[in-house]
Amino acid sequence: MKKLAYLTLAGLLTTTSIMAQKAKLSAPAFPAFDTEAHRGGRGLQPENTIPAMLNALKLGVTTLEMDTHITADDKVVLSHDDAFNPLFALTPEGKELPKEDAHRYAIYKMPYAEIARFDVGSKLYDKFPQQQKLKAYIPLLGDVIDSVQHFLKANKKPQVFYNIETKSNPKNDNVYNPEPEEFVNLLMAVIQSKKITPYVIIQSFDKRTLQVLHRKYPQVKTSYLVDKGTLTDNIKDLGFTPDIYSPAYKLVNADLVKACHDQNLKIIPWTVNMSEEIGALKQLGVDGIISDYPNLLVK
Repeated sequence: MKKLAYLTLAGLLTTTSIMAQKAKLSAPAFPAFDTEAHRGGRGLQPENTIPAMLNALKLGVTTLEMDTHITADDKVVLSHDDAFNPLFALTPEGKELPKEDAHRYAIYKMPYAEIARFDVGSKLYDKFPQQQKLKAYIPLLGDVIDSVQHFLKANKKPQVFYNIETKSNPKNDNVYNPEPEEFVNLLMAVIQSKKITPYVIIQSFDKRTLQVLHRKYPQVKTSYLVDKGTLTDNIKDLGFTPDIYSPAYKLVNADLVKACHDQNLKIIPWTVNMSEEIGALKQLGVDGIISDYPNLLVK
């Protein structure tokens, strides 16, 4: 009886794997060269906000890159940092945030209704002097998707991809982020409810979230973010071959591009903000580039 149950489970797993492979094969074609607006293009608009995403669409990018965190009431929101960043965020009263207590306003410890009251776009962000200043808030992922899809339809623009990062860290489990399985399930619930799964890539430095995706949602494209190590060691550490290998751009050379392509891996480096470096990487044959300045990618 146990043997029969095992064989049945094995058959189900095999069937699921085959179906996932078919889903990927029938998925929409990935751009010939992928132009990705990092955090929506934070060099031009407040990062990870709806105005940034819509501005990137106007410029003509093929992919919107964004970061996600989970709130205290299990909402999926766009944010790179664990907490409100005092470099560019203001309290609901328009006051500066305390730099000496960086995690006083941690996203994972606040309900969304409170988070949405903070201003993340009006304060001058010295690192990005070209960034347009406007009052903006941390949005729900679902609202971002709705706004993007409405814009595309209203302006008769082609469908774009969503490159969504899970901002999680093993050291921060149950402190500043949920454990990987919970994070992935909450994220996928939004993505599936919005019916955009074929156009989604999930990326992460946290191999655990990608491993959960590979096991539970094998039809979803994955991208492994790395800032050190070799291709061979990193893929071995991950435990499977993702769809995209996404290294810090300083790690990229002709040998790495060839090695990725030999494994049928797309290579999309981050974060490239100079025209000369963008040109050099294109010459090497990368499959796309992530930049804070999407205007440099599409000009």
